[in-house]
Amino acid sequence: MSEPPISREEARAALEARRELGPAYEDELVDQFARRVEARLKEDRALDRRAGEQNTAIVIVSLLVAIPLLAIAGGTSGVYGVALVCVALVLVNYFARR
Repeated sequence: MSEPPISREEARAALEARRELGPAYEDELVDQFARRVEARLKEDRALDRRAGEQNTAIVIVSLLVAIPLLAIAGGTSGVYGVALVCVALVLVNYFARR
């Protein structure tokens, strides 16, 4: 699991600031805290999106590489060669997604 959007220390600091400043500044403190959380969540979404794009590229390349590898393995080693290539492709995609 990824790290929380806001650390415990930042949350405690916001609560302490609220206690010190009183209710007059409560709205501003809540708005600032919410902006921080939203900014961190946007950063996390951008990182997830980039990771998804990389995974898609790996899958496409592995499919393109699979065609000639399967043909070569099928022609030289038969069913065992094809099975070995399939297992290798599954492992490459599995470890690429981890």
